[in-house]
Amino acid sequence: MKNKTFGHTLKEIRRSKDVTQRQLATAVGVDFSYISKIENDRMPPPAADTIVKICEVLGVPPDDLLAMTGKMPTQIKEAISEKPAAQEFLREAQNMTLTDDEWSILTQQLKKLR
Repeated sequence: MKNKTFGHTLKEIRRSKDVTQRQLATAVGVDFSYISKIENDRMPPPAADTIVKICEVLGVPPDDLLAMTGKMPTQIKEAISEKPAAQEFLREAQNMTLTDDEWSILTQQLKKLR
């Protein structure tokens, strides 16, 4: 089975939320044709911050769509780049080659710290 593209996944999410391409484009502040081209894989996925805006409009967490593109929102990128301890944490996690389930467990434990 072929992996779904970013565009196909976005189209499925948008349709499941009963939002038209025009409605989404207007809410995000982009041209309607841009959304159409992305969904039909005629353009690459948008920038991370635009993906976050799209997900906010659709009411879905941006994590899956961001992961599909390997992109990271500017705010998160800046937070990590400004904190050596955060970089060390991520480097250690990378060295451990955590599974998705292990990342989820780690996230839940992190939430309990506050």
